[in-house]
Amino acid sequence: MPSPTLTQPAVLDAESTLMFAEASEGGAAVERFLTRNKDALARLSVRLKANPPRSVTTVARGSSDHAATFGKYLIETLTGVPTSTAAMSVSSIYAAPVVAKDSLCIAISQSGRSPDLLATVEAHRKAGAYVVALVNDETSPLAALADELLPLCAGPEKSVAATKSYIVSLAGLAAIAAGWSGDEALQDGLRGLPEQLKAAFALAWTPALPVLTDARNLFVIGRGYGFAVAQEGALKLKETCALHAEAFSSAEVKHGPMAIINDGFPILAFATSDTAGDGVREAAQEFAARGAKVLLANPAGAIATTQHLPALLSHPALEPILQIQSFYRLANSLSVARGLDPDSPPHLNKVTKTV
Repeated sequence: MPSPTLTQPAVLDAESTLMFAEASEGGAAVERFLTRNKDALARLSVRLKANPPRSVTTVARGSSDHAATFGKYLIETLTGVPTSTAAMSVSSIYAAPVVAKDSLCIAISQSGRSPDLLATVEAHRKAGAYVVALVNDETSPLAALADELLPLCAGPEKSVAATKSYIVSLAGLAAIAAGWSGDEALQDGLRGLPEQLKAAFALAWTPALPVLTDARNLFVIGRGYGFAVAQEGALKLKETCALHAEAFSSAEVKHGPMAIINDGFPILAFATSDTAGDGVREAAQEFAARGAKVLLANPAGAIATTQHLPALLSHPALEPILQIQSFYRLANSLSVARGLDPDSPPHLNKVTKTV
C-alpha cells in the first residue's frame, strides 16, 4: 500500500521547480569556480607540494560531508596523506583540545554559518592547522576564518535541496587534489568538466521513474570515488521524495544488508569506469540474479540483467560528478511524480545551525 504522504496528485511541472533550475546550472557554476579560483588553487598547490601536511581533516555536514567523503578518496589515492572527518561535537559540545599541528583542515559549507562547524574550524586553526574553506557565502564567518578561501561561486540556492553547490564542492576538491598531486589527466578532465556537466544534465534517467515512483525503500550503492554520490543520492531521495534510501559501498552491502535484497527490491547503483566500478557492476549483477530491480549508471554501457541509466565516460574521479548531475534531474522528477514539492521538503530549512 502506498504511503499516505504519496496519495496527493502531482500538481507541479518538474521543469518549473527551483531544484530543476538550480541543478541545471551545475556546469556553469563549476566554470565560474575554476575561473575565479585559478590563482588561489595554484597558490594552494605550491604550498601543499612544498609543505605537505601530515594529515587532512574535513569539516562538514549533510551534502557537504558527502563531498568530504569524495575528497578523502581523492587525497588518499593521489597523495597518500591520511584524511578523516572531524566529529564536530568534540569541539562544539566537549570543548576538547585538538592536536592539529602541521595538518590541513578543509571546511566545506554552503552557508558557512553553523556554530558547530565554526567551533571545529576555529579549534583546528588555533591548534596549528592550515584552513582551506570551500564556501558559497563569501560574507560568512567561515570565510573569515580561512587561510585560503575558495568561494564556490554557485550563486543563490533557494531550493532547500542543495544541488549545484554540492557539484561545485566536488569539483573544488578534485581541483585541490589534482594540483597537489600534479595529476595531469585529472587536470585535463577538469577543464572539460563544465561542458560535460551540461551534457550529463540532458541525459534521460526516466526509465528509473516506474521503478521508484511507488517504492518505499531502496539501496544506493557505489564504491571508491563513487561512494560519495551514493551517499548524496540516498540523502536526496529521503529529502525530496520521502523515500527511505540507504547508501552502501558495494563491498559493505554484501555483508548484513544483503539479507533483505529479494524479488522486486529497488537498487540504484553508481559505477565508475575503474576497478572500483567493477565491484559495483558485479554487485549489480548479483542483486539482479536475486530478482532485485537494479538501476545502473554505468559509463561502460548497458548490462543485460539491469536497467541502464546512461553515464558519460571521463576521468574515473570525475564520473561521479557527472552522474550526480544526471541524478538530480531524476530526483526532481521523481519528487513531482510522487506528489511532492522538491523545493520545500517538510520539516527542513535551507540553513541548519547545529550547536
